[in-house]
Amino acid sequence: MRIFTQSFLTLAAVVLLGLAASAQNLPCNVMSTGIDASLNGYVLFPSDNLWNQNISQAQVDPNSDNIINFIGTTVPLHPDFGSGLYDGQSIGIPYDVVPGSTNGVTIHFTAYGDESDPGPMPIPPNAPIEGAPNPGNGDRHVLVLDQGSCWLYELYSSYRNKDGSWSAASAAVWDMLSDEQRPYTWTSADAAGLPVFAGLVRYDEVASGQILHALRFTLQNSEEAFTPPASHWAPTSSNQYAAPMGMRLRLKASVNISGFSAASQVILTALKNYGMIMADNGSSMFLTGAPDPRWNNNDLGNLKSLPASDFEVVLIDPLYTPNNVPTGPSPTITSFTASGQNVPPNTPVTLSWSASNSLYNIVTPQPGAVRGTSVVVTPTLTTTYYLVTTNQYGRSLAKVTVTVQ
Repeated sequence: MRIFTQSFLTLAAVVLLGLAASAQNLPCNVMSTGIDASLNGYVLFPSDNLWNQNISQAQVDPNSDNIINFIGTTVPLHPDFGSGLYDGQSIGIPYDVVPGSTNGVTIHFTAYGDESDPGPMPIPPNAPIEGAPNPGNGDRHVLVLDQGSCWLYELYSSYRNKDGSWSAASAAVWDMLSDEQRPYTWTSADAAGLPVFAGLVRYDEVASGQILHALRFTLQNSEEAFTPPASHWAPTSSNQYAAPMGMRLRLKASVNISGFSAASQVILTALKNYGMIMADNGSSMFLTGAPDPRWNNNDLGNLKSLPASDFEVVLIDPLYTPNNVPTGPSPTITSFTASGQNVPPNTPVTLSWSASNSLYNIVTPQPGAVRGTSVVVTPTLTTTYYLVTTNQYGRSLAKVTVTVQ
């Protein structure tokens, strides 16, 4: 376990605050590769993204006390991550950072395919499943970051197949370079329609001395509503003070954290500056992180001394319910063409498109998530390619067939 000292934290605060403004400008290739690898200071999404907004001075919601009372004022903050195993499972949600050369594989959907992003996705056969080495029947998240192209891939209820493909209840692709969001009312690999990885407490960030984004947490009950950055609800309660998905709690500025270890102070400072975002139904006040053998579980356990009453609800605005969900036009595809539609095997073919009002594009069955307006494919068999373009209101499709003679 790395030893943190108060002087280390103070020095880190001075030095790293100067780097905070530029952290989002680091290229994603600074990330190390491997399971639970260090991101080396890289922060997902642009600095103006809601995950990366400092909300320490944001207005408190007028119903904050009522919402906290409904959660339960004495319910403790619970770090849902750590080192070692609990009941044979790793503690937290693991992730894998893969190089850009990783091949994409097919994803077969078992539940929410109509709200999922199609593959291929660069999910390696050894990608860790949440709950490993014995994932059981839990959420079985798989999180993969592509170091080469800056895409994040997330699967829910994930299972490996013998042919190298994966099966999942749902999957989402996230552009780490943009303010992408899911279409309104769509899920992701998380109930709130959010990226899971973005809110993890990670050891590499704590060891660096600062966390520059909001964290992810769960509550037992939620209402049929969401607030940005969430896009989806999964109601379990009709109580007027049940939380909407996407609700943000902030550790009160008045809470004295000086008695905690320097490592815990990094986490608690993030909860004061960025807060934690409600992302799923689950055990109340459970704070999500990634497993790491360097966590000190006894030290993390001290976070449980903070009750829900030490938190406040940041102003919930806007609040979307079935009565006022925003609507608008899906992306418009004006063309999707192939440079050759009758070619010999293994001939490079350029697929080109023109689309407007889109947030991100996927070309399937190959190569997957793409930027720009063209991509080169090399079909070995006659293949129908689909352009799948998505924005906050929905999805549009176009297709072109390349016949291999």
